[in-house]
Amino acid sequence: MAREREVGTLWIGGALSWLEQLCLKSFVDAGQRITLFSYHDIPNVPEGVIRRDGREIIETEDFLKYEKKDSFALFADLFRLHMLRQCPGMIWVDTDVYCLRPMAYDSDYVFGHELPDSDRINNAVLGLPADSAVLADMLDFTADPFAVPPFVKPRLRAEYEAAALAGQPVHVSAQQWGVWGPMMLTHFIRAHGLTDRAQPLDAFYPIPFPERIRMIRAASKVEARLTGNTTALHLWASNKRELGRRFHGLPRRGSYLAKLVEAHGIRPELAPIRGRGGELFESGLVEALELDRVASIGDLGGTARAAVLGAWLQHDCDIVLIDADRRGEFPQAESRWVAEYRAFLEANGVPAEAVRVVRRAADLRPVDLLLNLQNFGDRAKIKHIAPFLRACLHSDSVMVTDIRKKSGSYPFLNDFGACETLSERDDDGIPVTRALFRPKAPEAAGDAGADPDWAAMARDLAGPQGFFRDNGLHSFLYIPRGDTLVVSFDNLDIAMNKREGRKPWGFDFIARQGWSMLGVMANGWTWYRDPWVCDQFDALAAEGFFDRFERVVFYGASMGGYAAAAFSGAAPGAEVVAISPQSTVDKAVVPWETRYKVVWDADFSGKYGDAARVSGAARRVTILYDPYEPLDAGHADRFTAPNVVRLRTPLLGHRLGSSLQQMGILNDIILGALSGQLTERDFYRRLRARKDFPRYQKELFQRALDRDRPELARRLGRYVLARGDHRFIRQRMQGL
Repeated sequence: MAREREVGTLWIGGALSWLEQLCLKSFVDAGQRITLFSYHDIPNVPEGVIRRDGREIIETEDFLKYEKKDSFALFADLFRLHMLRQCPGMIWVDTDVYCLRPMAYDSDYVFGHELPDSDRINNAVLGLPADSAVLADMLDFTADPFAVPPFVKPRLRAEYEAAALAGQPVHVSAQQWGVWGPMMLTHFIRAHGLTDRAQPLDAFYPIPFPERIRMIRAASKVEARLTGNTTALHLWASNKRELGRRFHGLPRRGSYLAKLVEAHGIRPELAPIRGRGGELFESGLVEALELDRVASIGDLGGTARAAVLGAWLQHDCDIVLIDADRRGEFPQAESRWVAEYRAFLEANGVPAEAVRVVRRAADLRPVDLLLNLQNFGDRAKIKHIAPFLRACLHSDSVMVTDIRKKSGSYPFLNDFGACETLSERDDDGIPVTRALFRPKAPEAAGDAGADPDWAAMARDLAGPQGFFRDNGLHSFLYIPRGDTLVVSFDNLDIAMNKREGRKPWGFDFIARQGWSMLGVMANGWTWYRDPWVCDQFDALAAEGFFDRFERVVFYGASMGGYAAAAFSGAAPGAEVVAISPQSTVDKAVVPWETRYKVVWDADFSGKYGDAARVSGAARRVTILYDPYEPLDAGHADRFTAPNVVRLRTPLLGHRLGSSLQQMGILNDIILGALSGQLTERDFYRRLRARKDFPRYQKELFQRALDRDRPELARRLGRYVLARGDHRFIRQRMQGL
């Protein structure tokens, strides 16, 4: 009777790609017990895989890496030796090893040749007796991370020895790649006379490393190499780079890998390959941006399929394909890439109605995220992007763009906004930077004065009893009504381009209550750090403007929330209602605030600078925030005065106002807060509506997965799906 074996492997933490999911599930489906050791949460482990804490084997948070490749392979080389010592009979397999049939080897010596006509041994599949001398010798050798390996080339060995003699020994992390891997294993196997115990090439490596690309070509190229000896097949994780660069992080259609994922029910589009080493692929681009919400994404020229698919999977966003050529012109007939692009999206689950194709300038609309990859500024002249920047970006948008050295892109784009480097690559010897572009206020791009449409509208709204003042960058609109004054802070671009009626936030809502309104508008993402704004508040305070009212309430969200708290200092005793506010964006005060680079150079000093300090003079400061958004929570924690009331909205994100609006409870909450009648009890009673809110359900479900609680996720998934469809949860449930 064949010996029943268990295999073990390691994943430090973080989500698996479909390749690791495939390999783990292949052992489960073959009926072979497989244990996955880890140190951090892994949200998407296939069912049936045994989970164990890596600290049972090595208690550490210091994971050795090869410096040049930013790879945990070095720590994995060490971990497997300790696992074999502490788990007798277990066979180590890398997470890119696929199980063709159970490994039922009687001997504890399980390893194989990795190259034809060579005695070199690979350690992707490795079994050794726990008490063997060869294992003991390797553990002794790896106990000294500065040891000079006797098995590297003489020139390199001499270099390491000279460094050691000079008192500067070379740490293993700076030594040659694989020094604790196949090179070391082969050396000690030879030293102990165990080479004849090695399995033949076709056992684990019928496709050797030099031919690894076969894995992503036609299935027949791999199947022709498989034999009756093949039990576990090394798929070579280095293929992930090719898959990520050329095939959107997904298995190539018709390849052996595509055939395997179909056989095991793996859905690659839910876990595409997002990066390799330090290189980020397009499939992981949107996730890496860590954007709070993307309602719409545009692909300018059709060069970013993988990024768009990733955005849709993460945000369920609308997709806009902009069919423009590299001169910035729209072709008379639909470009060939459009149909291929649509087919790709639909093949990966995107419904046709979520995709819109734009082929006329008149049909361009602002999107939250614009992608300009390998296009204007890289392979096409940057000047042709100008009309798309004007038409496709609102002040809360971001664009990811590729910038080729000496293309003139930086000075051109600096007239429209600011760029932040995301990554760099070399394209035929020419450096290309991938940058995150944020638009800046229109006046900084050469426009003088306020929007003329807004100025005319504002003067009309103010009427003869009110007033409108502006300096091009900011404006004040006062509309007198009753004895309560609401001072609101808004972004002009959002009001004019994204809000029906093109009016300041809450205009009609405030009017219905009979309240007076002072609307302060920023013409861009300025955080109101303009001396003119401070002067206006000083003047209003000096003339007794705020003293005319029985109640004064300052209101705003995010940037506006900062301003509401900061400028409340002009009216001591006023109330503040702030949604997801920043306390300041002064890097000297909040060095952990990594957002809003566009305003990092602004001056946050002065009496209206630190909102957490200034708002101490208010009667009450009500802050709504998500405690699970670390940066928002950090700002909320800085408001320490006794007048502060924190209302927690778990898992609703930074833009929780839109979430509350979609839940149908924002108006009641804001009305209660502005009128001074909202109690904590009332707030949390209304917040119960989140139980039926899709975003909250999604975040709660994902949180259960992140905490390795699959059964809890299943129960929640069944609860949600019994009451209606939820695409995200339905798809993830298929993997559970």
